[in-house]
Amino acid sequence: MILDDLDSRPGSSTSLLRSIVGMYLRELGGWIAAPALIELMGAVGVAAPVTRTTIVRVKQKGLLVAEARDGVAGLRLGPGAERMLARGDRRIYHPRMMAHGDRWCLASVSVPEAERALRHQLRRRLQGIGCGNVSLGLWICPAFLVDEVVEILEELDLRRRATVFVTDTPDVGGDLPAAVARWWDLPYLRSLHDAFLDAHRADVAPVSGEQAFVTYVRAVDSWRLIPYVDPGLPADLLPADWPGRESTELFLTLRRRHGAAAGEHVAAVVGRWLPDAARLRSVGDQGQSVVG
Repeated sequence: MILDDLDSRPGSSTSLLRSIVGMYLRELGGWIAAPALIELMGAVGVAAPVTRTTIVRVKQKGLLVAEARDGVAGLRLGPGAERMLARGDRRIYHPRMMAHGDRWCLASVSVPEAERALRHQLRRRLQGIGCGNVSLGLWICPAFLVDEVVEILEELDLRRRATVFVTDTPDVGGDLPAAVARWWDLPYLRSLHDAFLDAHRADVAPVSGEQAFVTYVRAVDSWRLIPYVDPGLPADLLPADWPGRESTELFLTLRRRHGAAAGEHVAAVVGRWLPDAARLRSVGDQGQSVVG
């Protein structure tokens, strides 16, 4: 079962729930009282009935499992969820960028036309981690993504049909930046960065309590897709006005400004529902996330 859902639209109830779960549930021991989660979702503008429906949807994906404790209805992380979330932490909170001369990964995968559904799934998964498409069956990405490429091939039972190379800069026999613009949808990636900057430039002012929580969760929710689909290509292969570095710096600034205060608010809400346990004083921001 696929636990993550990169198709969920940022700002939607499903996306916001995944963001909150990924950011805080592991720090809470992997369990949260259902009323506390409903209250946290309410703070970011999702009504209780919608949250309940969204919880059912996310449970069907395997991210959450119902579990009552001392008579309190609650939810815990599903099997495999913690590993997936930890993988997302590395991508979302520690975005990597290639430097000039860094190595590349190329993957040649043979999927015949008769297996069109499998080919579509492969395309979706590889593009979902930032791979570009050189030609039919040939994919390219930074070499630091090679393990993720191999993992996808294994999960789709395609490893025996694939050859994976780690190589120096490809010789395209022409202009490499122009080739990069063919391999990746740069206008789409630019639009994601621009939208994040437009939505969150004004959010750097210090705030506290519930407002810090709302600001930070919405920032993470808006950002978390970007470092998946944008592989962090070298600056010399991108347009001079590429917004990627600016949006990355803004996200990291928002994390520094609001992460701790947001965690304190979560601790206050959750502490009211912890059965037979010491109340949490704070929930630190450990760079936890939602998709793998």
